[in-house]
Amino acid sequence: MKKFAFTGIALLSLMASLQAQQPSKRDTINRLDEVMVKENRLQLPFSQQNRNIWILDQEKIKNLPIRSVAELLSFVTGVDVRQRGPGGAQADISLDGGTFDQSLVLINGVKVSDPQTGHNMMNLPITLNDIAHIEIIRGSASRIYGINALTGAINIVTRSVEKTSLSANVFAGSSFKKDEVSGDTYANYGLQVNGTHKGEKASHSLSLAQEAGNGYRYNTAFNNQKVFYQGKVELGAADGLDIMAGYIHNNFGANGFYSSPGDKESEETVKTLLASVAYTRKINAAWTLTPRISYRNNVDDYLYIKQNPDQFHNNHHTHVWDAELNNTIQTKIGTFGVGLETRRESINSTNLGKRDRTNTGLFGEFKFEPIDRLLINMGAYANYNSDYGWQAFPGIDAGYNFYGNWRVFANVGTGQRLPTYTDLYYKGPTNIGNDLLQPEKSVYAEGGLKYNSDRLVMNASYFVRRIDNFIDWVKAQQTDPWKPENFSEVNTKGLTLSADYSLKQQNASAVLSQLRVGAAYTYLDPSFKTTLAAAAFSRYALESLRNQLSGTVHADVYHTFGITLTARYNERINYKSYTVLDARLAYKQAKYSIYADGANLLNVQYIEAGAVPMPGSWFTLGVKVGL
Repeated sequence: MKKFAFTGIALLSLMASLQAQQPSKRDTINRLDEVMVKENRLQLPFSQQNRNIWILDQEKIKNLPIRSVAELLSFVTGVDVRQRGPGGAQADISLDGGTFDQSLVLINGVKVSDPQTGHNMMNLPITLNDIAHIEIIRGSASRIYGINALTGAINIVTRSVEKTSLSANVFAGSSFKKDEVSGDTYANYGLQVNGTHKGEKASHSLSLAQEAGNGYRYNTAFNNQKVFYQGKVELGAADGLDIMAGYIHNNFGANGFYSSPGDKESEETVKTLLASVAYTRKINAAWTLTPRISYRNNVDDYLYIKQNPDQFHNNHHTHVWDAELNNTIQTKIGTFGVGLETRRESINSTNLGKRDRTNTGLFGEFKFEPIDRLLINMGAYANYNSDYGWQAFPGIDAGYNFYGNWRVFANVGTGQRLPTYTDLYYKGPTNIGNDLLQPEKSVYAEGGLKYNSDRLVMNASYFVRRIDNFIDWVKAQQTDPWKPENFSEVNTKGLTLSADYSLKQQNASAVLSQLRVGAAYTYLDPSFKTTLAAAAFSRYALESLRNQLSGTVHADVYHTFGITLTARYNERINYKSYTVLDARLAYKQAKYSIYADGANLLNVQYIEAGAVPMPGSWFTLGVKVGL
């Protein structure tokens, strides 16, 4: 750990030195430090945040050799992406050593997490082209987003329409390996189309996507379709509507996904509908009011043996209604954020039965600057859950700009994660639910140092976190079924170092027209205090990452040729370490580009989840066209 830490600190120092030696050219620089972090009430630019927040901006997204949101998030240290299939067929996401149920995922502040199971969390209707940036908020964040933000939150912010346009992305790829049974070569293809219209009082964006492939090993073929709409309508000088709707149909072979080797012939179809309408009203110069309603419907149809659909066939329908009323009030002493939320979750399942629960919450936040350059945010979230009663989750953060672009920060937060319906009620031969489970609770404290400027963004931080009533699927003997229990207290210590350097040259004759270099390292040290003697075997507690190191280099040559190289090193607590190298080469013109991606260039064999081996080397050729 010390070797990585000293290397990271040396890197931060070197990049700060490079920044100090070069004059600022604000009009030619990608202003990562000015990205607005879009929380639902209080909003601040990235450079003024008092927490460890990672921003994946549009510039980085379009240059990385990726096809899905899950693959994109795998380049963020501290984010543990466990994929079970190519192209994001199914992926679990966790933050800083937590489990996949402990992180909250949102699109434009709208929660998309599923009460049935966290396995459906990343079934998202958006394409990479829809995204403006992604905010990864580390640490317990119930004060900001409410329940289930136990270890953090991932908020995907979609693009605003700037002009009328039409764009398309078509690609195909292969591992050039053959199915031993059929003799077919494993391959995939994708087509994405996006159209926007910018009017005088309204703007609209619509994207359509189709991606399919025959997999990369037996019974891993997949086929998914997506549609996503976003509209903004001005109703007056101070009024506006924001409309969002999306749908995804995702079908995939699930060989080894949940109960290997018995599920070799499994198949799953997940269909998700998401919609929201928000109305923004500026009551006066100081008070902005934003009511919003949202709805999420998810259908999860799982066939244990697709040739025999009646054997262990699970079909789950979930409905989530959410109504919010958010307020931002500017005063002479600071800014207040006040919010109300009510949420109803229901399920009709062949396995889990008919269930429902409600959650009603109240947000209160206050942002103020008691002295020059010292910013403090404080507040709490109080909620009533129909199954677990009243809970309260306070938090506070503070940051001080002490010298130029340097900022020292600290924060303390609390969080809660409700058991999913799968945790509570599942009935199966190898998994049995537990309806006596209690919610998980966390306390998180972090301190660190930031540097933000035109070209250079750096962060060094250290955190401690305690989770009480930690839920894991455990058993006393290998022959027993898995059963979730509040079986331990988990204490985690973590260190994060990151740096991102960007340089752009507008001069048409410049050989190196753009250079962007990024590196990040996360070290996690979890310890477990078991409160249940019978839990001899644990499914998730010992699978978190310990060391995670990533690096990315992107260069544009003569504004025409783009080169991206990436490396990711992962070491799990109970698994071998491995390094994955990816690359992209692109030829860019004003209205089109041609790109070639190479994923896992070293053909490393590794597992991210369960007993599912990840694909080896995969090569993709694509064309993007914009009008």
